Amino acid sequence: MRLRNKPWAKDFMAEHPEMLIMDSEGKKSHWAEEFGNPQPIHIEVGTGKGQFIIGMALANPSINYIGIEHFDNVIVSALEKAIEASKPSNLRLLRANGEDLENIFADAEIDRVYLNFSDPWPKTRHEKRRLTHAKFLQKYEGILKPGGEIHFKTDNRSLFEYSLVSMTDYGMKLLSVSLDLHANMPEDNILTEYEEKFSSKGQPIYRLEAEYPIRKKI
Repeated sequence: MRLRNKPWAKDFMAEHPEMLIMDSEGKKSHWAEEFGNPQPIHIEVGTGKGQFIIGMALANPSINYIGIEHFDNVIVSALEKAIEASKPSNLRLLRANGEDLENIFADAEIDRVYLNFSDPWPKTRHEKRRLTHAKFLQKYEGILKPGGEIHFKTDNRSLFEYSLVSMTDYGMKLLSVSLDLHANMPEDNILTEYEEKFSSKGQPIYRLEAEYPIRKKI
């Protein structure tokens, strides 16, 4: 997907440091201080234009949320939506690369990871770029509290099947698996932009919840 250049994005983002963090240096181990409370912290890796993470923050004020996005021209749209939503105090947007999670968050600092409509990277040679590859599962495990969860949604059947195998092979427990989320949609489901688009065309939405094992320290 070609991203439309927004030359005004950087200046606009810099004007709202209370909502959008452009540099995470010094934040590791201090995210509770950033929010000013000890509430659980949930992150979305690849937050896109922010509809999901903003909706979650508004629906669950007792949880802190961080939406992570690498591209300025995308995260600036999430910032605009957050401003329209009156800047929820339990929400932060973070311009960062998902590859760097272990440098952004301390061990066991996060309670849950959301992955929504991630790039499927269908070619075999790109397998390690998939956000449910074992390489990334290890990163998530490092920053999650023991027994932490991943919640994953996609419209891509092949990526979903790959993720089921990848998480199972990693030793994770599948708590919930849906092959057509909207056929019996939970009341608390917050839709992403892609979810609205694909479901309106009759495309099934696949969803899973998986829990990490509590590993004994040697």
